[in-house]
Amino acid sequence: MKMTTLATSLLLAGVLAAPLALAQDADADRSHPKAFVKDSVITTKVKSKLAAEHITSVGRIHVDTDENGVVWLTGSARSQEAIDRAVSIARDTEGVKDVKSTLKVRHDD
Repeated sequence: MKMTTLATSLLLAGVLAAPLALAQDADADRSHPKAFVKDSVITTKVKSKLAAEHITSVGRIHVDTDENGVVWLTGSARSQEAIDRAVSIARDTEGVKDVKSTLKVRHDD
């Protein structure tokens, strides 16, 4: 009976701990929690501004900020003007040091 209880407890602990062990976050390599929070705040500000401008679906423009305050814009927009405006918005956001964009024009989105 003790062996069954022990085995059940170990199995339950393994099942509960598995998501933590398997979680692979792109930001997990950030050197310090403060840097991660700062980067997340910048990313959120840029995404909010893009959504407020109704440039394009925020789901098509992916925003990421690295530990140096560089914003990376990837994905697509419906026009070059929308891409230029997205880059401009990112550049004008507080805390942004630089903007790198690989946005592409996709008319069929």
